[in-house]
Amino acid sequence: MSVNPYQKYKNAQYETASPEQLLLMLYNGAIKFAGQARTALEEKNIEVANNKLKKTQDVINELMVSLDLDQGGEIASNLYSLYEYMNRRLIQANIRKDPKIVDEVVGLLSEIKESWEEVITKMRQGTIQSAGGLNIEG
Repeated sequence: MSVNPYQKYKNAQYETASPEQLLLMLYNGAIKFAGQARTALEEKNIEVANNKLKKTQDVINELMVSLDLDQGGEIASNLYSLYEYMNRRLIQANIRKDPKIVDEVVGLLSEIKESWEEVITKMRQGTIQSAGGLNIEG
């Protein structure tokens, strides 16, 4: 079975990305899947909504396991709690078929992503040395 050129390109994109880029890709993926879930909920396409909500949860779970709770201290602990909250809300959105709950999660993901973008920019500028042990440094 051969892999199509687009898939090869996508795989290379992930394999060559820096830890910072991978982190932002995870956030972008979660936001994208959640947006697709919201649309599916509005269209009453329950199967697609369920699938996309599960994919969003998978990405959030990946963000959770990427945290270094020993080195990240309070920031990592707070992020972990936020990710747990988002997962619970996505389960509720799936059960209740409520796109407003998905909007809440997308808002949280977007805010955290924006914060990471600022941290990454400051790290690249050299104005901060690390991200508190949160595993975005290679």
